[in-house]
Amino acid sequence: MSALPTCPNTPIEIDVSPRLTLLRDEPPQPFQLKGRRCHFVGIGGCGMSGLARLFCTRKALVGGSDREQSETTDLLASEGIAVGFDQSAGLLPEVCDLVVISAAIRPDHTEVLSAVRRGIPVMLYAEALGKCMEGFSGVSIAGTHGKSTTTAMLGCALTDAGIDPSVIVGATSRQLGRGPLHSTLEDPSIGFRLGAPQIASGRRAGAPGVLVAEACEYNRSFHSHRPTIGSISSVEADHLDCYGSIDEIIESFRHFASLIPASNGKLFIAHDGAHRREVTAGIDCPVETIGFNPEADWVVGYEPGDRTVTVSHRRETVACWRNTVFGAHNASNAATALAIGVELGADPVVLAESLSRFRGVDRRMQWMGDKALGDGRSVRVYDDYGHHPTEIDVTLRALRDAERPQERGGRLICVFQPHQHSRTRHLLEEFAGSFSQADIVIVPDIYFVRDSEAERLKVTAADLVDRLRDKGVQAMHLYPFGAIVEQLNDICRGDDLLLVMGAGPVWQIGRDYLRS
Repeated sequence: MSALPTCPNTPIEIDVSPRLTLLRDEPPQPFQLKGRRCHFVGIGGCGMSGLARLFCTRKALVGGSDREQSETTDLLASEGIAVGFDQSAGLLPEVCDLVVISAAIRPDHTEVLSAVRRGIPVMLYAEALGKCMEGFSGVSIAGTHGKSTTTAMLGCALTDAGIDPSVIVGATSRQLGRGPLHSTLEDPSIGFRLGAPQIASGRRAGAPGVLVAEACEYNRSFHSHRPTIGSISSVEADHLDCYGSIDEIIESFRHFASLIPASNGKLFIAHDGAHRREVTAGIDCPVETIGFNPEADWVVGYEPGDRTVTVSHRRETVACWRNTVFGAHNASNAATALAIGVELGADPVVLAESLSRFRGVDRRMQWMGDKALGDGRSVRVYDDYGHHPTEIDVTLRALRDAERPQERGGRLICVFQPHQHSRTRHLLEEFAGSFSQADIVIVPDIYFVRDSEAERLKVTAADLVDRLRDKGVQAMHLYPFGAIVEQLNDICRGDDLLLVMGAGPVWQIGRDYLRS
């Protein structure tokens, strides 16, 4: 009996036994879902919930489970998708044809073990998504950073441009359903959009419909995608619990790039910061580069003062607009969305207008509110998903440049929860060097997920605090979250800027501080 792959360093060998079916390397075949009863383990995640809905559109009978109730599971239930929250017994539906699991589900999960015992095929989220791409004009957005934002930007802009794409993004946005030019603040915040089976307008009208999706490198998940168009925004050391070195990460991205067909595909890759020469070595599809470097095929210009973005292709200006979202990194994300949109036949003028009104996705430099203080001043609170040193540094710099709290006598205070012990240990020095723009850093306990108990003992939040203090950063370790909220009430003063950051439940701190 085979086991689910966990970060393999060598190509996966497919087990042909009926007990556990892994479809990663099978040749493309129509993915027939009509009438199949499918159970999603971890259905409350952004990507999983979107994929469940996509299954429903293909006439599958869908249900699932998750650890706890959420707005996402409530919305799924309102759409007729049954969700259970007791996973301890490993109970699956009496009739079940397929089990789909998120990347966070371990091979010894009770429901996975039940599926194995009953001979029910088990498929990883990325594998199922890759199978769904067959028959679509698939667009896979890859890179160590910026995947969710770029995917949402592209989905929103294509919607406004009349392409009518399907979109699965690992975050939520109120603008994804109808596009920034037509959405309102009353629209639901979603991470999935169902589009047309064919491209609705533009020079590619009539071609297979567009499916835009994030392509995550964790556990080599993106090797299961079947893209027509791919993008790679950056390649850095991360997920070192999966990869032994940066060389293995580069090779993994090269394999992803090799999946793009030479006949009708194209790869867009960052001119700098993505190891593009190594990644593109030997691949057959056309390649175009994007970046601030004037030698790039798509040259990005950015003025931080008014957030003006200019995009030129082969020395001719294609579009110019003002971003609503902060930072040069978001200018690059938006330029990538524009370039892909043009490749898909959309009008660059409409794409640019849409991008100018894009307000971002939830938990990416998201303004949560202002907390009024007794002296008539307030503390501005932001929330962000960043959990890699580069993301932390870029986000802190972008917020400081945009808000400039120091000009009003304010400080930039950051609450950062490290995500995974293995990531924290492998990148400890990089994390310590990424908070130079913060005046005060508060670090709760490391969010324990996916790692082993042995890994958990190798590093603590206090280790990061010690490294930060060595670099002259005022830092402290506090836990639980309630104690951090109390500390924030004591130390925050008028005109401070508070950023709550991390991929775990740390967002609760920002919410509770605003309510306290």
